Amino acid sequence: MTKLRLAIVGAGPAGIYAADILLKAERRFDVSIDLFEQLPAPYGLVRYGVAPDHPRIKGVVTALREVLDRGDIRLFGNVRFGEDITLDDLKQHYNAVIFSTGAIRDADLDIPGIDAHGSYGAADFVSWFDGHPDVPREWPLEAESVAVIGNGNVALDITRMLAKHADDLLPTEVPDNVYRGLKASPVTDVHVFGRRGPAHVKFTPLELRELGELRDVDMVVYDEDFDYDEASKAAVETNKQVKVIDRVLQQWRTRPGANGAGGDASRRLHLHFWAKPLEVVKDAEGRVAALRYERTRPDAEGGVVGTGEIREVPIQAIYRAVGYFGSPLKDVPFDERHGVIPNHEGQVLSADSNSRVPGIYATGWIKRGPVGLIGHTKSDAMETVRHVINDQSEWWRPAHPEEEAIPALLAERGVRWTDLDGWHRLDEHEVALGAPHERARVKVVPRDEMIAISRGE
Repeated sequence: MTKLRLAIVGAGPAGIYAADILLKAERRFDVSIDLFEQLPAPYGLVRYGVAPDHPRIKGVVTALREVLDRGDIRLFGNVRFGEDITLDDLKQHYNAVIFSTGAIRDADLDIPGIDAHGSYGAADFVSWFDGHPDVPREWPLEAESVAVIGNGNVALDITRMLAKHADDLLPTEVPDNVYRGLKASPVTDVHVFGRRGPAHVKFTPLELRELGELRDVDMVVYDEDFDYDEASKAAVETNKQVKVIDRVLQQWRTRPGANGAGGDASRRLHLHFWAKPLEVVKDAEGRVAALRYERTRPDAEGGVVGTGEIREVPIQAIYRAVGYFGSPLKDVPFDERHGVIPNHEGQVLSADSNSRVPGIYATGWIKRGPVGLIGHTKSDAMETVRHVINDQSEWWRPAHPEEEAIPALLAERGVRWTDLDGWHRLDEHEVALGAPHERARVKVVPRDEMIAISRGE
């Protein structure tokens, strides 16, 4: 019977779902899957891309854990594609590869002054507060007034982490260095800016509602932003999600502190709609001093136009949350404009000729761009896996498909890889660190420490 030896690069939800779907699919061949991950621990953005105070993510982790714990997928953590293992290596040992490496760079915001000292990307800040091992331990939280650019869920995560009192994060798995940094933050005001109106935000209702539940934080919305045009009214009336979002925002308009009237809380969270960023104003030392923006209005065609009214809000730090962007992989086609691997339904295409590249596939954000929630990766993976199954005539014919060849290769190269048993050791260690303090876990942050614990060294 034919056997498919499959490599999957990236052990986040997209990669794990793809492995699970393939193993459960109807097919006429056996399957052996190796999952490669550059970090010592699996789960990708579930572990390193979602704020620690999202308890519902535990359900996703449970589902991913069940897949890995079945024992029919091998995990090789702390293995960097392009360095520790290459595309040529994969062709020597596998019939095909699926890349599921996600999108972890920040999309650019091309306005003057965005390079000021105190201007940051969302992805770097998220990696810091999630304890990513490859970012610095410290984060400069020195600003009293902060701007966040964006009207999506990542913007809300950043906003919530900046505005929330650090002690309220203690029941979560927030790393100790992150708790200490947020505890010392002098922030009093967080301003969130979006180009369009309240009926056109990209937030999901649950994330928005969570903002209003923050302790000792006033929600500040402005009446001038709620003069809805016909398109906005129609959106509220016909879209259930927009209706819920509008209901939440309308309720905030009745709270003390709305319209900047001044409530009793020690921190304020301002939502500015119809606001197009124009420039980050710098002080004499090149630091962030203010955000200059233009008021916008609907253009009657679903977009916005500028009104010519220019405003400024004094700030000392700014975070851009305007989207994520994929990173190129060595020897793999890459679309620099869109930040994805060029593909047709997950079948990778040559960057210059648009022809099929046999044996190489993509799924998740590196396939379609950073859109959609974690659950969307399942249907995405199904599409890719269907092609892997049907493309049997185009599979590579590896010279050394034997399973023991990969551990031998990594050992020969001195790679300190981690496996599933190692992840269990690290997981148990982190949970044990949190138990005396009634915390879900305390994440181990340094890479070397993660590896040592995982390998039992």
